[in-house]
Amino acid sequence: MNTLHNFLFNVYPYICLSVFLMGSLARFDRDQYTWKSDSSQLLRKGQLRWGSNLFHIGILFLFGGHAVGLLTPHFMYEPFITAEQKQLVAVTAGGIAGVICFIGLTLLLHRRIFDERIRLTSHRTDLGILIILWVQLVLGLITLPYSFGHKDAGVMLALADWAQHIVTFRPDAAGLVALDWPYKVHLVLGMTIFLLFPFSRLVHVWSGFGTLAYVLRPYQVVRSRKLGLNADTTRQR
Repeated sequence: MNTLHNFLFNVYPYICLSVFLMGSLARFDRDQYTWKSDSSQLLRKGQLRWGSNLFHIGILFLFGGHAVGLLTPHFMYEPFITAEQKQLVAVTAGGIAGVICFIGLTLLLHRRIFDERIRLTSHRTDLGILIILWVQLVLGLITLPYSFGHKDAGVMLALADWAQHIVTFRPDAAGLVALDWPYKVHLVLGMTIFLLFPFSRLVHVWSGFGTLAYVLRPYQVVRSRKLGLNADTTRQR
């Protein structure tokens, strides 16, 4: 394991996660008016609707699948499903979600590049982050044939072991040395996206997750004007 490999998979993850968390907090604290995704909804709404829906459906499924697949310890699912079966399910479901996301993201990217009005009103970071996400998605799709070629699930277990060591602050990238290049590039670019997250439109993802708190918020006390100030109060969300 050389110095570059050790840096990329044992040190770089913590740099990216630190910038991801601290940068997001700093941007929310200092620059809240940019905490959004700029809309171009009035221009080519049809392509935006298809592209945005397909992209978000696919990316949410992929994000959840990666998080659960990589961070779930092997012993928790071993009584119910073998590693080989889990890999087959992950590759199949991930492949379908990846294709859906690829179609949606390609529509969004085509719209932003080839529509002159949208291109002129777009920030360079908007276009840049879309291109990076598109390349990352293509790399993920490239890994699918390699995964089907490793039917013993060894690669999946090696990736999961590395990810779990990272989140438990016990970095160990020795198991990644023998991996094929698409996996390694996919991992590095994925970590780089976390690094760029606070400086791009991706920060609006935090707001999406924040809306889940609406379900748990306490009831509001509401008083009807028609019934006057002495009326009984009602409760509503």
